[in-house]
Amino acid sequence: MVERLIQEMKEKMEKSVAILEGELRRVRTSRANPALIEDVKINYYGVPTPLKHLATITAPDPDQLVIRPYDPSQKEAIKRGILEANLGLNPQAEEALVRIKIPKLSEERRRELVKLVKERGEEAKVAIRNIRRDTKELLEKMEKGGELPEDELYDRLEELNKITQEYTARIDGLIAEKEKQILAV
Repeated sequence: MVERLIQEMKEKMEKSVAILEGELRRVRTSRANPALIEDVKINYYGVPTPLKHLATITAPDPDQLVIRPYDPSQKEAIKRGILEANLGLNPQAEEALVRIKIPKLSEERRRELVKLVKERGEEAKVAIRNIRRDTKELLEKMEKGGELPEDELYDRLEELNKITQEYTARIDGLIAEKEKQILAV
């Protein structure tokens, strides 16, 4: 029972880290990245659809994205959807594709993005600590109910703290790496 609780805690923490990684992929760096626009909603025959379901998105150059719609008649809808997403990008429709030139980030914008990344990291750490707290409360209830000896409770609480520190360190590493990418010129 206790092992299952700890395993569930690890799975929840892993999901929190995965969510953070997904959010960080969408934050702009100085390089073009398809993740920046893949989830933009496009009005596809009246249905809001993620761009990644309507086209292939590539980054042939560090400062350019190319979108090749599966249905070339939708290139104007794709262009409109990207403009409406307010990403600060200016898509250009060409023959059967849409091209986006990624502008260089200003120093001020880089600092704003670093701040945003740190906020997202802190939110992920709070989620990790909340997961730990919930598991700790369940273990304490088990101890009060006589299902768990007191000395094992303290051993398990130490284990919880160690696992929490590992996930927090992973988050710190992700944030540091993203910050380095953003600040690279």
